[in-house]
Amino acid sequence: MPIARAVRIVTEVAAVDRTFDYSITDATSQVGIGDRVRVNFHGRSVRGWVTAFVEEERELKPLVKWGGFGPPATMLELLEWCARRWVAPVARFYLAASPRRNIIQLPVAPGKVAVAENVLATAVSVEPGVTRLGPCVDPLGIILSAYQATREKEGSLLVLVPNVGWAQRLAGRLSQRGLAVALGEREWDKMRATWPVIVGTRGEAFAPTSKLAGAVVIDADDESYRSEASPTYHAVDVVRQRALLDGAPLWLLSSLPSPTLLAGRSDCAVAEGEAASWPEVVVVDRRQSDPRDGVLSAETLEVARRALEGPEPVAVVVILQRLGTGRILACRKCGELARCATCDAPEEDSDSGTLRCSQGCGERETFCTSCGSTNLRRVRSGVTTLARDVGNLLHQEVTEVTATFVEGTPTHRVVVGTEAVFARLRRAGVVIFVDVDQYLLAPRERARRDAVYAVAKAGRLVGSRSEARGVVVLQTRRAGDAVISTVVAGNLEEIQVADVADAQLLESPPFGARAVISGDAAPAFVAALDRQKVRVSDTHDSFVVTATDVDALTLALGEVARPAGRLRLAVE
Repeated sequence: MPIARAVRIVTEVAAVDRTFDYSITDATSQVGIGDRVRVNFHGRSVRGWVTAFVEEERELKPLVKWGGFGPPATMLELLEWCARRWVAPVARFYLAASPRRNIIQLPVAPGKVAVAENVLATAVSVEPGVTRLGPCVDPLGIILSAYQATREKEGSLLVLVPNVGWAQRLAGRLSQRGLAVALGEREWDKMRATWPVIVGTRGEAFAPTSKLAGAVVIDADDESYRSEASPTYHAVDVVRQRALLDGAPLWLLSSLPSPTLLAGRSDCAVAEGEAASWPEVVVVDRRQSDPRDGVLSAETLEVARRALEGPEPVAVVVILQRLGTGRILACRKCGELARCATCDAPEEDSDSGTLRCSQGCGERETFCTSCGSTNLRRVRSGVTTLARDVGNLLHQEVTEVTATFVEGTPTHRVVVGTEAVFARLRRAGVVIFVDVDQYLLAPRERARRDAVYAVAKAGRLVGSRSEARGVVVLQTRRAGDAVISTVVAGNLEEIQVADVADAQLLESPPFGARAVISGDAAPAFVAALDRQKVRVSDTHDSFVVTATDVDALTLALGEVARPAGRLRLAVE
């Protein structure tokens, strides 16, 4: 029997995570590795991707149709690694690297032009690796320097930013300076053609360029780089692996590098003039405020009124970010927060009329440990209520900005909202955090880092202290907190070292690995795990599986056959 030319494919049917062989016909002779095809699979037509060419003597089903370009052959090793790393069907990652519509023709990529001398004069040279960079530093200079350093290398310079609006503005600025830029998914064909510069957000970690010449990730610790949908991949980890496979330099920029980003080290490069690149921070201790003050203290109101006299179109931004349940209690008499004596976490009122530690340390009678008063009040309000109160205090029309706000919609000079404002506004005279304690006391490990990142994002709206354009106001009942002292001084060294030490003590990533497993099928899946390789703890709605390192964890998880039913497996 003659040997037939055939291809090996993986289908889009995630439940069947294996390859199948199909023969090539005259109508599908143009097919290449990574391309999308359509095949007959168990009586129905499904899409798939070509993973290899094979020679086969058996009689095979033919390919039905060539579906256009998919990820390049050079990316397939990365996609297989991602499937192992996040214990997910490889088809999910092929899909992430594919276009939403069929692409059957690619443009010709332009050459890499040299950056003009006058433009290059603004570039800031930073060595590849992790760099602690103040939030008010324009990263454009670092990107230009990275482009110039990789211009002679084959492949694309990949630049990732946290949100789409930022990506669009950055792509425009780079284009104005003469660089050929492909902007994210909307220009998938240009990315596939290996455009000189690719700019995008989380999804562009899978940008289908044939090779990376280099990569820059701005705000590498931003939560937006983690996919909440399954598979729960992290774009920074993907880009790190791509850079490793392609031998490309990688620049990771963060206002406060996390232990995971630092890969367990406590040191990193620090950009020059760090303190000056942070905003001016004003701390308002609500424990010393007049009890008759409303949501904004008299001192905060004075700062807001001065900002309204300034030229900024959006003069005042008020942030209320509810984390956890938001059930923080404070003493009406002295203003102190109700906190657990064991772990310092916030306490909340229980059904039995006592105070209960939010972390489960225990319960106690309802009284203030500072002054003994039994008169406690709940510190909480919604954005709508806050907007009404702020409008009355400032005698201004107020615009609410939350996740549902449409970018580009006109706003008033006073804006009240959640952290959604950071992605939808570009300038402000003053940013006011009504209750920064909601960050500091959030019941999770990265609470203090989240507080620092929030101030950093606010700093981009008001400008650095050296510019003296605006200020960030923190209303708090924890004025002596180390995080507040850190952002006031603009020196992150101490808290960075402490975070690494804490992660090591708690055996949290990168000093350990864990996965959160939930869904109807979670109990059956966890029951099949080898307890000699992993540890399992049961929470009220999920299971936490831990191991000494991520390789041991993913190997143990990958050995278990997935039971029927809904299962969410999030590997951190």
